[in-house]
Amino acid sequence: MNMRVEKNRSFSSSRIAMVALGMFLLTACGGQGGMKLGDDEFAVETVSFTSSEQTTQYPATIKGLQDIEIRPQVSGFIVKLCVDEGATVRKGQALFEIDPTQYKAAYDQAKAGVESAEANLKTVAETEVNKKMLHEQKIISDFEYQTAVNNLLTAKANAAQAKAAYAAAKQNLGFCTVTSPSDGVIGTFPYRVGALVSPSVAEPLTTVSQIGDMYVYFSMTEKQLLDLTRAGGTLKEQLEKMPAVQLQLADGTLYADSGKIDAVSGVIDQTTGSVSMRAIFPNKQNILRSGGMANVVFPYAMENVILIPQTATQEIQDKKFVYVLQADSTLKHTEVKISNLNDGKNYIVTSGLNAGDKIVVEGVQNLQDGQKIVPITVAQKEAKYQQALKDQHDGNFATAFK
Repeated sequence: MNMRVEKNRSFSSSRIAMVALGMFLLTACGGQGGMKLGDDEFAVETVSFTSSEQTTQYPATIKGLQDIEIRPQVSGFIVKLCVDEGATVRKGQALFEIDPTQYKAAYDQAKAGVESAEANLKTVAETEVNKKMLHEQKIISDFEYQTAVNNLLTAKANAAQAKAAYAAAKQNLGFCTVTSPSDGVIGTFPYRVGALVSPSVAEPLTTVSQIGDMYVYFSMTEKQLLDLTRAGGTLKEQLEKMPAVQLQLADGTLYADSGKIDAVSGVIDQTTGSVSMRAIFPNKQNILRSGGMANVVFPYAMENVILIPQTATQEIQDKKFVYVLQADSTLKHTEVKISNLNDGKNYIVTSGLNAGDKIVVEGVQNLQDGQKIVPITVAQKEAKYQQALKDQHDGNFATAFK
């Protein structure tokens, strides 16, 4: 009984070892991606013209439609912060309170000055009316009446001066409550309660960013700009025809709403050789914040292009090569030019291949120029690979690696 158990264990161990050996051999051969299916069998594809939707990304900076610096109009100590940093505010909403004591006193004094000046004006005006009547009756002299007229003019000027002082005092008192000039989002607070501020402080009290819509600034090279211009029509017409752009946020996700390129700088940066462009994005959920970083995802729709798998290429001294199958089943090592745009899996061939050419798509690192192969299709390769896996699983090692 024990001998039978030991034999079964020995057989199971052998089977496990063989399966492990089979997996090692499959892996060593490159797995599905680069497995050599026979001594000379390699997967081949026929290239053809097709359309392609490609994208390219440009680093971008997010800014509000307007970032407004909030500065005090009067001097004094901050006695209250009415909102917190990052708060969403409305136009006219109170942001800070500056100590109003001295400005309230000046206001009260100016108000009293107006009342005094108006009372004096009333008295002088009545006096002038009385003097005029007496002058018309020849009771008083011309000089006395003219004096009354002059006193009236002086009283009117004093009243106007008092009202101006009152208006200034009232305005200064109002400035003690710093309000938001527009809807937006509050920035940071460099000054807190107890800080002495004045119109000449180096830093603003805070910044209000208008974020209903957001500007996204990015740069494009001069060559890319020229390519856009040469595509037909003026640059403005090209901007109008451009498709919507997407925004990749700092966490790698795509922003839900698309944007539109609406402006391009007329000056090329001499240092970088790039031109600044601007896209506008809606920001209804207040997700985008001024000063943030992102990537503008620019789409390109391309027609009548040749796409090849990246696995079909070799890179030698910054040049791309493929193996083109000839009529006699030999291979020709052929250089191809590719576009800068790619989706991470395929290359867009701009020259070097023609529709109908057949290229080896996998295992190209094992090939040489002029080598003769047995071409098979990708489907045949897949079928052989799956059969090898099945034979290995079933223990048919004689056929699994045939």
